[in-house]
Amino acid sequence: MLLFREIIFWLLVVDSVSCNLIIWFESAWYVRHFRIVSRLFPPAKGWPVWYLILVAWIGYLTYYAV
Repeated sequence: MLLFREIIFWLLVVDSVSCNLIIWFESAWYVRHFRIVSRLFPPAKGWPVWYLILVAWIGYLTYYAV
């Protein structure tokens, strides 16, 4: 069970860090390559930061829950 939680946590960390990197540094690339998706979900810099904070908080809680 512990290994499963660690795998899920690290997948979330990779996803949140890559999301932050794309939004903060490559938002033009995102809009150019994902036109339809970028119309529905425009690149905003607020939600990836909260996503990274929540993933860090979940990791902190699961680390000390064991």
